[in-house]
Amino acid sequence: MFYRPALRFVPDHTRFRFMRARWFGLAGSFLLSTISIGLFFYPGLKLGIDFKGGIVMEAAANAPADIAALRTAFAAAHIQTAGLQTFGSPNDLLIRLDAQPTEAGNQALQAQVRATLEKAQPGTRILRADVVGASVSHELFTNGILALAISLAMIMAYIWFRFEWQFAVGAVATLLLDVTKTIGFLVVTGIQFDLVMVAAILTIIGYSTNDKVVVYDRVRENLRKYKSMPLRDLIDLSINETLNRTLGTSSTVFLASLPLALFGGETLSGFAWAMLFGIAIGTVSSIMIAAPILLLLGEHRLRRDVATPPGKIAAAAGTAGQRGA
Repeated sequence: MFYRPALRFVPDHTRFRFMRARWFGLAGSFLLSTISIGLFFYPGLKLGIDFKGGIVMEAAANAPADIAALRTAFAAAHIQTAGLQTFGSPNDLLIRLDAQPTEAGNQALQAQVRATLEKAQPGTRILRADVVGASVSHELFTNGILALAISLAMIMAYIWFRFEWQFAVGAVATLLLDVTKTIGFLVVTGIQFDLVMVAAILTIIGYSTNDKVVVYDRVRENLRKYKSMPLRDLIDLSINETLNRTLGTSSTVFLASLPLALFGGETLSGFAWAMLFGIAIGTVSSIMIAAPILLLLGEHRLRRDVATPPGKIAAAAGTAGQRGA
């Protein structure tokens, strides 16, 4: 006797006809991705110090740092910080500042920060002050984009090796659409794009890939089991069979990331909000984007659709539904 969890996001043996809405899903996805690409060029991402250059200072206070009071002190001194947060211990501070046009300006700004810290929280010591130049930031940006490209290429190679090329192309095309939408989300929300965001996008790609492989694996299994079922009906059946697992996994990761977004502070909130958006987009795309692309690419290659009596399709779906997701 199989164990069935008490919480089911959808009833067992669902018969949703997802492929009937495939053109709506594809059109909506391409439209949002096109808008996101346009936002990438204008107004563009809000680049962090990692990618645009700036000043990074580490300080150690003799007591837990009062971030709110320090922000007020910096504002009163007319110092615009790109980031002010604790790290390691509550006494350790990380301060990010926009670079000044000249080296003398950078030195003057660092001196002003030291004076403001000493006044707001006496006894605070500057441990390190580094200026990230334009050449370094450009190299970091290039390496970040290269990491994204390599990850997509490796995913395509893996899925091509494990499945057929139609699955690989469908997965990578969907992931590209997911990534462009995430970039658009970062532009609209004004979340700073730095190396942490590169890590967030790579995490989203990994999660979204796993989600799509689950659906694709059931499609491949059903291709062997139902020799005469049209591919469109077979994909619908496969999605319905894995629907509870897809929604359950997505909800678990979403709920785990939500507290970080709400209470993670400046350090983690941007990463968590990007993750939340990526999880939602990745879940929808597994059903409404990856599956329709697979149908378009494989309709006359993976399975030549043959006329199957509706009664036989329903009977096959009912038998398969008993297995659950």
